[in-house]
Amino acid sequence: MLRIHFTSEDLQSIRVARQPHALWELVCGVCRLDARQGALEFGHWRRSVREGLAKDPRSRRALLPLQTLIPPVGYIPDFLTPSVTGGGLAVGLDQVRATSRTRLTHELSRLAESRPLPSWVSTLNRPGPGAKALGTLARALELSCKTLLEPYWPRIQTAVGDDVELRTRALLDGGTSALLNALRPHARWHAPVLEVDYPVDRELHLGGRGLLLIPSYFCWRRPTALADPTLGPVLVYPVAKQPLEIVRASRDGLERLLGRTRTVVLADLASHGARTTSEVATAANIALPSASYQLGVLRDGGLIASHRQGQFVRHSATPLGLRLLDER
Repeated sequence: MLRIHFTSEDLQSIRVARQPHALWELVCGVCRLDARQGALEFGHWRRSVREGLAKDPRSRRALLPLQTLIPPVGYIPDFLTPSVTGGGLAVGLDQVRATSRTRLTHELSRLAESRPLPSWVSTLNRPGPGAKALGTLARALELSCKTLLEPYWPRIQTAVGDDVELRTRALLDGGTSALLNALRPHARWHAPVLEVDYPVDRELHLGGRGLLLIPSYFCWRRPTALADPTLGPVLVYPVAKQPLEIVRASRDGLERLLGRTRTVVLADLASHGARTTSEVATAANIALPSASYQLGVLRDGGLIASHRQGQFVRHSATPLGLRLLDER
């Protein structure tokens, strides 16, 4: 758990990024690309990106250094996601190029503690060659943004814009306390501490610096933050996706997007109403643990709802799940 400690001054300095942060989206997108997380949210995007990479050797080469520096789990160097208050991607890339050797040495050494790194990484913080290597890395970031993000940018902007509107309403209706409470289920506000779902235990004392909330399309399941507590505090959190729009964009239809088993489970619930996990397993001809897993994925995507009735948990399709089936 990440515990973010606020002072009264910090509560007056909470900000919400109004536009997607391209480099945070790219870092989170690289994490999503090789993982199996979010079949509903990211399955079609992953297939499209992989198809594009298969046809474009230059984009494949550009992505390789990023996959080296951005592991799917664990520490990611902070210099890849500089704070940008304006200017978008271009300003962010300039800040990457201007990263100091001292900072690079510290962050790359920390990354090397968790995974072996190829020899080219050591050139990033060398005098002379380092500037050229950072320039090459910045070009790789720029090209990968075009490959991974650009085709989906309107959808990313829409999802982030919807979230910003939600946060704005919460702030106007109930102040900063309501804004922080609206981060549930990813975080819980117990004044003066925001308790954030996080893979490791951390304490972050804002100390009057405030907090920048960054809504992110490719952030998944739990928020993330900069590892260095001395940097400007940010909290990147996942925004709600629009599964119906994802299905409409997929030329392969719902079964290709969800997978055959999850489509069968969803269709069965739509046809027969509330069912127990055992009944779903029988109807779909799958093992009980598999049924439990598939139901969990559908529930996370907002396509089914689960309610306990006595000793049983019953599952049923939500209105969104029913609409998705209608789109097939």
